[in-house]
Amino acid sequence: MKPSEDQLKERAKALKLYGLLSHWEEIEENDWIEPLIHWEEEARVRRGLERRMKGARLGRFKPLADFDWAWPKQCDREQFNDLMRLDFLTEAVNIILVGPNGVGKSTLARNIAHQAVLAGHSVLFISAGQMLNDLAAQDGDSALKRRLASYARPQLLVIDEVGYLSYSNRHADLLFEIVSRRHEEKSTLVTTNRPFAEWNEVFPNASCVVSLVDRLIHRSEILTIDGESYRLKEAKERQQRQALKRRQKTTAPSKKGAKS
Repeated sequence: MKPSEDQLKERAKALKLYGLLSHWEEIEENDWIEPLIHWEEEARVRRGLERRMKGARLGRFKPLADFDWAWPKQCDREQFNDLMRLDFLTEAVNIILVGPNGVGKSTLARNIAHQAVLAGHSVLFISAGQMLNDLAAQDGDSALKRRLASYARPQLLVIDEVGYLSYSNRHADLLFEIVSRRHEEKSTLVTTNRPFAEWNEVFPNASCVVSLVDRLIHRSEILTIDGESYRLKEAKERQQRQALKRRQKTTAPSKKGAKS
């Protein structure tokens, strides 16, 4: 069904094609107007996706099609599938992925973030260490306020690997500030290898830890993953393949021996 003139003008206005609109009466009878607007809409969508993908800083990651759901001893796949529908973003709910090292927390977090980018949301994926050290390195209040605002801005902020390092009171205060700015406004996704009861060891002597955890879990959904390290499993399988190749080389008959 061919769009009406009013619909085309609204689409041109949404694209801010003001030059085209100012000459509308001169060109409205031309058949190329609709494909021109359609091409511009497609280009805007493509550029927007490219811009969001670059800004998300997801890096390379394993797609869900390659994720071994049978490996973790505990991982609620149905709960994860619900998260992939992204309803939590409209409700400003936080997501916490908890589990030991190597069970796929970062992989699952990146897939959620990637889905959010494809759905048109602004996303930033960053490790806890990188973000907190970046904030702590800001010189002066104005620079710090600008950087805090940049971390508070994305519709989804993914803070990866909380708990792998210990941080100072200053770092704890900065993380609390980020979480507080986003609280009940935007969603924050955190991956951690430590249960919340152990966060006092991540931020030793920090007085804000209880308040920090309280803000995170107030409006949150927690996905617990348990099992052996998948990276360790892959390393063992790689070693086994290499050992098999070496045995095959040593037992294979040489060309000289084969001729005799």
